[in-house]
Amino acid sequence: MSTKTGNFKNPFSRPWMTETGAAAAAGSGSIGLKGVVAGGITGGIEICITFPTEYVKTQLQLDEKGGTKKYSGIVDCVQKTVKGHGFLGLYRGLSVLLYGSIPKSAVRFGVFEQAKLYMVNENGTLSNSGKLMCGLAAGVAEAIFAVTPMETVKVKFINDMRMEKPRFKGFFHGVRTIVREEGVGGVYKGVSATIMKQGSNQAIRFFVMESLRDWYKGGDRDKPVPKYIVALFGGVAGATSVFGNTPIDVVKTRMQGLEAAKYKSTWDCFIKTWKHEGPLAFYKGTVPRLSRVVFDVAITFTIYDSIMDVFNYVWK
Repeated sequence: MSTKTGNFKNPFSRPWMTETGAAAAAGSGSIGLKGVVAGGITGGIEICITFPTEYVKTQLQLDEKGGTKKYSGIVDCVQKTVKGHGFLGLYRGLSVLLYGSIPKSAVRFGVFEQAKLYMVNENGTLSNSGKLMCGLAAGVAEAIFAVTPMETVKVKFINDMRMEKPRFKGFFHGVRTIVREEGVGGVYKGVSATIMKQGSNQAIRFFVMESLRDWYKGGDRDKPVPKYIVALFGGVAGATSVFGNTPIDVVKTRMQGLEAAKYKSTWDCFIKTWKHEGPLAFYKGTVPRLSRVVFDVAITFTIYDSIMDVFNYVWK
């Protein structure tokens, strides 16, 4: 779509965003409906492919030392889950993420794009601090408006499956049960930990992604970034974020579990985990999370970028 009509110039046009690239994919000529639909499609595909690793990661993070410990590792968790609940048991809680993928993607990329409008330099690039701030804004916004309720319900669903007699019969039944017993605040457990996690996640990922893209372009804004390079950069960005904020993710998961009531606050959860299980407890589930996130971020940027290319061609 043309950015000019007569003497009118579209105030939202950003010529430096028209090149093919992952971190800028949410823009590419559209901040609105195209971004929401493309993000939803991307999120649905990505979740269906990678959810089993998210399931295993969450189970291992909830698996505390002592009498309640159920799994000896990743393989043991997978084997016991499949034996007890079948292969589809690895997809328990998937519906929650599917329901939340569209708003999460819309908020994340939409806020990043809006923040970039205000932070971008005259030459159409972001400073290092600008990259961090735009990513942080995107992460905090998605944590508040989408990720916290979605993640809370997902973790409660997975935790419920650990019981001898699971109570939740389905997504809506589970949500009704949680709200009836804990109020609306029941789906906002661990909001501060989630804000810290998502904020640091997106700050790291967008910073690394934008920096790698700038490095690849070498100052030439019009230089296209091949999709396999986008995927490679996305994987690097994902891995960096895992090592940077897995401790926050562990605390967030425990604050959202069915036993969250034993923690007075996010800080109390951190202190008790450190005291009873040691510092290595904050890196539980790192391997399955790493495998998921690297693939997740890589395909998210790549698929999203590809979908937006198609949308910009057929959806004028």
